[in-house]
Amino acid sequence: QVQLVESGGGLVQAGGSLRLACAASGRTFSSYAMGWFRQAPGKERAFVAALSRGDNTYYVDSVKGRFTISRDNAKSTIFLQMNSLKPEDTAAYYCAAKRSAFSSTWSSAAAWYDYWGQGTQVTVSA
Repeated sequence: QVQLVESGGGLVQAGGSLRLACAASGRTFSSYAMGWFRQAPGKERAFVAALSRGDNTYYVDSVKGRFTISRDNAKSTIFLQMNSLKPEDTAAYYCAAKRSAFSSTWSSAAAWYDYWGQGTQVTVSA
């Protein structure tokens, strides 16, 4: 069982930056593939970025070059550095985890992940 707690959301002007963090409980954090998703009002939860056990990274096209996903296994935490933020990035951001037997496994499908955080709100003003 893994519990995930996100932090770091807030209100920022367009062009600004935020760094989201997702702290995980448990002693086997390095065994998990991790992901970030976001959900805007009235829309479905959408993939943002993923990090395999082997630290391969994957991004949705709309955030490539602006967002960076990373992990600190010693702190059982993943991060989402978000730069050059746009109003269309406004959403609740969720981290997700799935225990993975393979270092390269990842997914952009929300249903693939077993554990979710409660979300943190990011609002980008124009």
